[in-house]
This record gives sequence, C-alpha cells and structure tokens, in this order.
Amino acid sequence: MRTKLLSLLGRRILSPWWIFLIDILLTSIAFLLAYVLRLNYHLPEVSASVLIELGVWSIATYSFCFLITKSYRGVIRHTDLGELSRLLYSNLMAISLLFVLDYLNSEYGFGRIDMPDMVIVLQFVFTFFFLAGFRMLVRDVYSFLLRVEKPKHVMIYGAGELGLTAYDILSKNHNENYKIVGFIDDDRSKWSTQLREAPVDSYSKGLAFGLKKGVKILVLAISKLKKEKIREITDFCLENNWEIKILPTVDDMLQGKVAEKSVRDIKIEDILGRDPIQLNLDLISETFRGKIVMVSGAAGSIGSEIVRQLLRFPIGKLVLLDQAESALYDLQQEIKSKHGVLDNELIVTDISNPARMRTLFENHRPHIVFNAAAYKHVPLMEENPYEAVRVNVGGTRNLADLSVEFGVEKFVMISTDKAVNPTNVMGASKRICEIYIQSLAQIASNKTSFITTRFGNVLGSNGSVVPLFKKQIEQGGPVKVTHPDITRYFMTIPEACQLVLEAGAMGKGGEIFVFDMGESVKIADLAKKMIHLAGLKVDEDIKIEYTGLRPGEKLYEELLATSENTLPTYNEKILIGKVRSYNYDEVNFSISLLLESLDCEDEMMIVARMKELVPEFLSENSKYESLDNLREEVELHLIKFGNKARRKELFTMSVLPRDINKTKMTFNKAKKLKSKLKN
Repeated sequence: MRTKLLSLLGRRILSPWWIFLIDILLTSIAFLLAYVLRLNYHLPEVSASVLIELGVWSIATYSFCFLITKSYRGVIRHTDLGELSRLLYSNLMAISLLFVLDYLNSEYGFGRIDMPDMVIVLQFVFTFFFLAGFRMLVRDVYSFLLRVEKPKHVMIYGAGELGLTAYDILSKNHNENYKIVGFIDDDRSKWSTQLREAPVDSYSKGLAFGLKKGVKILVLAISKLKKEKIREITDFCLENNWEIKILPTVDDMLQGKVAEKSVRDIKIEDILGRDPIQLNLDLISETFRGKIVMVSGAAGSIGSEIVRQLLRFPIGKLVLLDQAESALYDLQQEIKSKHGVLDNELIVTDISNPARMRTLFENHRPHIVFNAAAYKHVPLMEENPYEAVRVNVGGTRNLADLSVEFGVEKFVMISTDKAVNPTNVMGASKRICEIYIQSLAQIASNKTSFITTRFGNVLGSNGSVVPLFKKQIEQGGPVKVTHPDITRYFMTIPEACQLVLEAGAMGKGGEIFVFDMGESVKIADLAKKMIHLAGLKVDEDIKIEYTGLRPGEKLYEELLATSENTLPTYNEKILIGKVRSYNYDEVNFSISLLLESLDCEDEMMIVARMKELVPEFLSENSKYESLDNLREEVELHLIKFGNKARRKELFTMSVLPRDINKTKMTFNKAKKLKSKLKN
C-alpha cells in the first residue's frame, strides 16, 4: 500500500486543470457551509434559485481569481510558503471583488447579487482553509510515506539565519528522516530559548544534550566560525562517531564554490584551512590596474587559481602560458563561462624555449610576470634531474632574463618550502631559481623588481596527498603513508594565491616572502581524519599502510633555513625572509655551466653540479647520497692546499669535470686525487 501511494504521489499525474476543478469543488462546499452557518442551519428558508444564482456568481468570481493568480499550477506535494501566499492572494482578490459587486448591486442595481456580508467573509475563511488544508495534507502524507522508520537525530551549530536554512533543508529532505533535536550557538542571548520547537544551548551543554539524545549528525551552519573551533568540533564528532556536515555560506555560493544552497559533508579542506585572509585590496587593485599580466604554468593548480584571483581586479590583459594543452583549454572554457569573452591570450608553449619566449615578450610586452611553471613531484624529479633543471632552472632564467630586457615592472616567482635545505632534486632546482632571482635583484641597473614567494603544500593541488588519499579511500584502501612521523605544512590553493598577489603587490624587489603556514600536520593523522570523515573506521574498514620514505623525501619540511630569520610586514600572514646575497656573475656562470652540461653529462654529473650551486643540498634516501659522501671526503683532503681559490679549482677538477660525461670516470679521478693527497 505504501509503495502504491508513493508511486501515485511521486509522479505529477494530475494536470493543473484537475487541481483547478478540485479547488472549485472545495470553493463550492465552502459557499454552502458559509450559508448554512449564516442562516443558523435553516438553509431551506432560502430560495433554491437564489442560492444557485449567488453560488454561480461567487464560484465564478473565485474561478476568475484562481486563473489570474495561477494558484492551481503548483506541485501539491512540494507546497511551500510561496504557494500558500499565492493562494491567500487569490482568495483576498476574490473577497474584494465580491464586496465590490455587492456594493454596486445595492447602490446602482448592478446585476442581481445580494449576498450577505457574513456569507462572503465565511466563504473566504472556509475556502482558504479547505484549499490550503488540501495541499498541506497531500504534502504531509507524501513526506510521511517517504520517511524511514527510525529518524536520524541532528544538532545544528548556529541559531541564526543559516541555522534556520539548515533546519528547513533537512526537514524537507525526503530521502532521509532527519529530526532536529537542538541548536548550539555562541550567543548568550539565545541560550535557553527555542527555535522551531528545538532548544538552543551553549557549546558544552548542547553537545552533552546531543549525547543524551543519541545525536548522530552535527551540522555547522554559521558563517564566521574560526578554523580552530571547526577542528575542535571535528575532533569531538570523530571521537563520538558523529557525522559532521556543513552548510555553505552566502559568500561560498556567490563565489561559485557550491552550485546551490545545500548541506554537504565536511571536507578535510574545511578543517585544515585557516580563517579568511584580510587582503589589502586597494593596493592589489592599484598594482594590477590596466596592466598586461603574464602567467606561466597558468593551467596548473596554482597558476589557474592566480588567474581566477587576477580576474577579480581591473587588469588590462592576461597572457596565459602552459604546455598542457587540455588543461589550458579547460581554463579557457571556465573563463568564458564565468567572465565572457575577455581580451586574453592563452598560449601553448614551453618556457624553456628561449626563442619562443622572446617572441611572446616582443608580441605582448607584459608589465608583470608570475612564474608558476615548474615540475614539482619529488619522486619523479629525483629520477629525471635533466627535466628538473631544463624546465625549473632554464625556464625560470629565460623568463627572468627577458623580463629585464623588456622592462617588466615585477617578476614574481612561485617557490616551495622544499627549497630550504633541499634533500631532493626538485627542491634543489627551486633553490637554484631563488638564488638566480636574488642575484638579479642585486643589480642596481635592473628596473624589474624580482620577488620570490615561498610556501608549503597546497590542499587539493594536482598530485598532492589529499586527492591521492581520497582516491585510495574510494577504492577501499589501503591508504598509503610513507612514514608514521612525517609532517607537512598545508594551505588552501585560494589563500596561497591571494598571498602571492599581495606579496607581488607589496614587494619592492629582492625579497623572499615566506607565508605563515600555521602548524604542521602529521600525515598519518590526516589520513585517519579523512577515513573518519568518509564514514569509515581505521583498520576495520580502511587500513593505513606505511611504505617508507620515497627518494629525496624529508620527514619534516622547513620554511626558513636555520641561518635565516624573518621580518614582519603589514600582513601578519606574510613574512620577509632575510637571506644571504649572491653575486650575479658567479651565479650566472655556474647556472650556464649547469644548463650547458645537460646535453653532455649524465644524471650523476647534473646533480653533482646542483650540489656545487647549493652547498646545503644533501640527498636523503636517494642514489645521489654517494655524491655527498664523496664531496665531504674530497673537501677534507683539499683543505690541506693553499688558498681558497686553489682549493675550489681542485675540487671542481676532481668532482665536476667540464669535459667528461661519465660519472665513473669522475669517481676514479677523485679516488686518484685522494691517493695522491694521502701520499
């Protein structure tokens, strides 16, 4: 029986005209009932012809109003306040017309309408009651049939407008039987009150009440809830096996982060992210107003978000570069759908091609350049140092040199925390980029302001740990963590890119801006939280497997080397790293040799040259550790020789020959030198 009723009510089988006829029938009953009450149940005292004539006029008037307001066109099972308002409006229109017609009849003999005023009023009351009651009955029957047997008890954090919205959404969710047992709010004035028949309590009392009532779901419906509080609430929910959901704020919906107002599962990004960043919008707007901005790596996670952020400001033109054709096409379609056709250039190209880059600079003459193009995956670059140097180092140098030549106002390089005391090829390649950018900034004749921004991992970026864990959880596990103690700093992509824009705007040249990444996160704990948020249990539903550190991987990332310190800026999230200065001629010579060696030396030699450029580059869990051991031994023996220049020359000859491309020959030469030194 229940299934048949659901099938009947679940499909819109009645046309609007059938609803219209039902409304007319209920209006007729209301007319008769009004007359019966008006005459104190002595209906036979009224002439049947008069009753019929007045009934026709009354029902015709109501029918006319129904047609005008289209009150019969709503889907009855989804009747809401808007439907009832339209129904009330049509009834008010009808009673007004009947009073007007009755007045015209009494004053001017218009028609033959002589309906008692009490009948008109009673019919209005009964008609609205019958029509509204019919709709509410169908809606409630439909809701009742859809409900599962046992309701899910829910508490809502936030007793404001968002809280009421969450209440309405959950109450109208026919797929689940949610029962809101209470609200939690931080506003003392709301405590010990009731909202929609549910009590409002403080945080501690509300959670205790929820435990007592067997709550299984907590919904966050508050616009300004600090991230620390969200983490505290999440920890409580995970400990007590509560599901935690969140209602997007109005800002989230306006920015397109959600398609519609709905309660969704909380994401790990909601927990790890920080409070909204306060930007100096006037400074950023003034910096980029009317400027031609070039973004390399524009289709990547960071580059594409920089583009989205830039489109908020009155820029003149965007020149977007990337070698990933499909990703660049997707970005193009996104820009068109959200902003229409703009004066932008999307170019498929490789920044390591100097001739191609020169042509683009000649054609577009950018004022500001953001360099977000880079190979970033640590294990892959450990196996492919050639590409790490060619793209990360060579591409950056191409863009930087052309920026100087063509008078670019600002050059902003996106770096990484892996460049600090690097233990892998990728981090070392980015540190070499930093050194080159810093050395360029030391040249007084350069008009270009060179700015470096350095931050840690970003949540949700391509290939990062969060989407990887999500995929592993969806596949049923195991979730693979390299080491139980490994930690990382995290930041959301939007907040990282917002800080990049502000650092670019405030930078004068030569700074390395370091972003406040908050507290480091233990990756094992991150995996456990993601498993819990998926509604699963660690070790029971999903296992965590420790696979060991990958080549070049650190246990702990750093944002500043121990020899560095920081200076504050007006934005507490952005610090200036105080680092040593570099001589451009020396750096440029070393990088030129490194790039020239790519086509004549093997991987060991390429990495050895990188270690010469970045002395603090010590490989970990990598085949390149042998280079560190050799360097230390050779340096100990070379210290016996005369001046520093001579020692460097001998070290270069022994470890970094310019004309030999076989690493084993290098080692043999070093061994011979060591033997001579011993003798």
